[in-house]
Parts: sequence; C-alpha cells; structure tokens
Amino acid sequence: MEKIKYLEATEFQNLKELIYNSAEKYAEKTAFILKEKKDKEIVYRNISYKKFLENINALGTKFYDLGLKDKRVAIVGRNSYQWVLTHLANLLGGIVSIPLDKELQVDELESCILRSKADVVVFDEKYIENIKEIEKRKNVKTEKFIGMQKIEGYLNIEELTKQGEELIKKGNKEYIETEIDSNKMNILLFTSGTTSKSKAVMLSQKNIASNIYGMQLVEGLYPTDVNLAFLPFHHVFGSTGMIMMLACGLATAFPDGLRYVAQNLKEYKVSVFVGVPLLVEAIYKKVEEGIEKKGKTKAVNFARKLSNILLKLHIDIRKKLFKQILEELGGHLRFVISGGAPLDKRVAKGFNEIGLEVVQGYGLTETAPVIAAENYQIKKYGSIGMSLPNVELEFENKDENGIGELKVKGANVMLGYYENEEATKQVLKDGWFYTGDLGYIDKQGYLFLTGRKKDMIVLKNGKKVFPEEIEIIINRLDLVQECMVFGLPNESNKNDVKLSVKIVYDKEIAKQKYAEKSKEELEQIIWEQIKEINKTFPPYKYIKNMILTDEELIKTTTKKIKRNEEMKAILQ
Repeated sequence: MEKIKYLEATEFQNLKELIYNSAEKYAEKTAFILKEKKDKEIVYRNISYKKFLENINALGTKFYDLGLKDKRVAIVGRNSYQWVLTHLANLLGGIVSIPLDKELQVDELESCILRSKADVVVFDEKYIENIKEIEKRKNVKTEKFIGMQKIEGYLNIEELTKQGEELIKKGNKEYIETEIDSNKMNILLFTSGTTSKSKAVMLSQKNIASNIYGMQLVEGLYPTDVNLAFLPFHHVFGSTGMIMMLACGLATAFPDGLRYVAQNLKEYKVSVFVGVPLLVEAIYKKVEEGIEKKGKTKAVNFARKLSNILLKLHIDIRKKLFKQILEELGGHLRFVISGGAPLDKRVAKGFNEIGLEVVQGYGLTETAPVIAAENYQIKKYGSIGMSLPNVELEFENKDENGIGELKVKGANVMLGYYENEEATKQVLKDGWFYTGDLGYIDKQGYLFLTGRKKDMIVLKNGKKVFPEEIEIIINRLDLVQECMVFGLPNESNKNDVKLSVKIVYDKEIAKQKYAEKSKEELEQIIWEQIKEINKTFPPYKYIKNMILTDEELIKTTTKKIKRNEEMKAILQ
C-alpha cells in the first residue's frame, strides 16, 4: 500500500454547518457567475458567498411561511443558480429535497412526483408543457408548482426570495434558527434504473457531508479555481460535486450546452470541471482531430515522449510544450474529474501527458456517491484509484483470479431505499452496502473494476467475460459511435452463448472518410478491425458475431445502455 499524503479539510456533520462556514470564510468571494441577457446584450453578474447564504435564508424563510417546514420539495430543471438555491434552501431548513431528472417523459415524471409524495414542485420554464400536463391530469397531490423563472400564473423563485427578505427584516427567524437532524432522510434521489423500475434512495445530510470531507482530503480544489457545472444536478455526482465546490470556495459558472463547451471554457476561464466519460472522451477526440488537421501528429507524439522522459527526471515542461493545445481548451483548464462510468485509459493518459490532470471517481447514488478516486499521487491507468480515507471496502466471494463483489461501509452509505424494504435488505447487510460491481485490489492497493455482476457473461467452459472491457477498445475505432457486447444464445449449443457485439456506426465519420462506401462495405471494414482486436484477447473472448446499425442504443437519461431492453430488441 502506497503512503498517501492527505490534504487538510474540516469535517462537518451537516450541510448547514458547511455552507455557513463557506459564507464566513469566503464571504466576498464569487460563488456563482451568472450570464443574463438584457436588451439583447449579455451581462455577467457575480453572486458572492455571503449573498448566496442570504438568498438561501430568504427563500427558505418564505418556504416556511408557505407551510413547507418538514415537507417535501421536488426540483425539475437545467443546472442553474435557481436550482442550487432551491436545493440548499430545502436542505438548510430540513425540507426533503427531491432532485428529479429533467429528461423524464411526462408519465415517468408524474410517477416520481407521486412516489416521492412531493408537496411542491419547483420547475424550469423549459419544462412547462410537462408540468401543465401533470396539473391537468390531477393525479398528484402536489400543493404548488413554482417556476424557477417568472412564468405567468405561477409563483417564482425570485419573488419568493424577495418576500423572504422582507419577512427576515420583520424579525422572522424560524428558518434561520432551525436545527438540522444530520441523520434524517433529507434527500430522495431516483436511480437511473437500467434494469427495472428506478429505486428511490434515501440520503441524509451526514451522508453527503461525510462524502465531501473524504473528497476534500484527496482532491486539490482551490478558491482561485473556476468550475463549469456540467454534470446534471439531479445526478448525485452533480449535486454533491456542486456542494463540494462550495466547500472549497470556488466560483461556479453554468454551461450554455454541449455545443458551447469550448466557448464556455474560454469565456469563464474555467480551471476545473466534473464530467461523464462521454464528454471527456468527446473533448479528447476534438483535440486529436485538431492535431491531425494541422498535420502535427508526429511532432506532438515526439513532444510527449520527450516530456515523459523529463518527468522521470522531475522536470515538468508540459505547460510550455503543449501550450497551443491547452489554449484550445480555454488556456486555464487544469483539472478534470470523470465519473459515472469507466474512462478509456488512453484518454486519461493522453490528457495527463499534455499537462491536463484527469482523474476518475467511482461511486453510486447509494453511497452519496464517491467510494474511490484517483488524484495526483494515486494514479494507475485502468484503475479507479483507492478508496476515500473515510470509506472501508472489501471484495467478497472472490473467484480463482481474486475477482469478487465490492462491498463498502462508511458514513456515506444511504439510509435505504424509500418504501422498499425488500430491495434494501438485498444490498444492506451487517452495515455493508453490496455494490453489485465486480473487481479486485492489486498489491499496491489500487482498485480495479471488471464489470457489473448482472452484466457478466458466463461461458459454458466457466470462463467469465466482462463486456465493458471489450467495449472500451471497440469504441476507439473511428467508425464506431457506441457499442454493446453481449452473449447471443448459440443455436448449435443451447447451453452456451456466442460472444457478439452491436455497433452503432458514426455517420459523420462515414461521410468524411468513407463517402463512397456502402453500408455492407462499412460493415466489412469494421469486421476486419474487430478481428484485429480479437487477436489481442485470449480465444474465449473473441467476438464471433456483429450487428451494425445507425440507430442509437437504448439508454437511460444518464446515458447508460439499457442492456435488458437492447437484448429484447435483438432477440425479437
């Protein structure tokens, strides 16, 4: 086990303590940079940490005035200042906050509002049609629908905040003086449900506060940093990450959308962001394409080799050597945290070699979320780093290769699944949470995941195949947009499966590089590449069959493939 030097951090029991500490410590510092349109002009407005707490207390006071003490408030919307303000106004008053996925279809959204017993729904104007449809159906018992922006016929966050300020001036201190029960359910989060109906995870403030403390001990974030809040806040990695930024005194800006990431990185001088591998890999692909277009591939590869040699001698010239490439990423970006799924180690290595630190975090909604992470000291490509210092972990029922199911214990582990005792008992046993992820720890203490227990393919000879391992390599092919590896029932032997892959080809790349080729010819090109990939694996891992399509795979809103639904479609 390597000797790790932990950073300094303060542990808080709840988020009220954490936010009050930041408001005092970073009082006049910018917490949020807001971009607004005024008379066709773009203006920027900074909200200080002190002002942010004042806004939280004002909105929370008005929430109490509306009778929401000990009630439940759901939030539906894009990442925005109003989203963060609502979430923290809930939490600092002990109101149960229910972040809902804005991408849900109206039936699913209605179901989540019903199941969570939300008393109020705060929503973004972009989703007004869904809200109006839910109101019209009259199935939900929700008392009020509140707009994040000014929407005719609805209360809105700005007005309520102003009304709350007036109440505080008149001496209303009930909300501000409310004491928080750190161990009570305060957040209800729906999992993305890749296999079955989503489960609602009950989290306490202690769960989140303890996870932020663990992350602060290992990840270096500083008050001089600017964060781009890209990961959706309804995702626990997004909302916990947001509060982590507030704990560290950063300024946060909001992106204008996927197409504008490069522009936003420059515009706000972004130094830090948290994203999913899909985004991190897409940015890397753009970097590679840019190098190729300028005909500088050889020069950059030589510079990388030179830089790696110098790094071994403790000479770091990456920022100078790769200045042009880093300028394309805004010129200030220094640190990227990737989470939600495994990151291609080639991408992590590629970014780190040009002087941009990319680390992986791993966790689940049920663990608030982070279990393990890499940092500048802890990095081994292909691994997900080491467990956070305040999280215990073990692998159970290990096979002959030392691969077992990962179980974890710590103050970050959920209270349970809401109104689902049976599902809770399946995963919480003797204080341990069983993740359903398979993997192992190497001699240095690095954590490696091999795949989900439920996705593992077991062949007739007892050999185990983890689809993700092969998918990462196939996804590197230029013609491949995404893929899914699966076991197809073998017609000649009903007890065995034939390792197969479904590939969605990239229509843009096909147009650019293979304009004259038919779909059949593209299929042949990809199949030849698959045969080359096969040679890098033992024979039992060879792909024997391929399905090619240009239709996107069925996915959850967090972009995880719904393997069960895909299999149903394939076997029809």
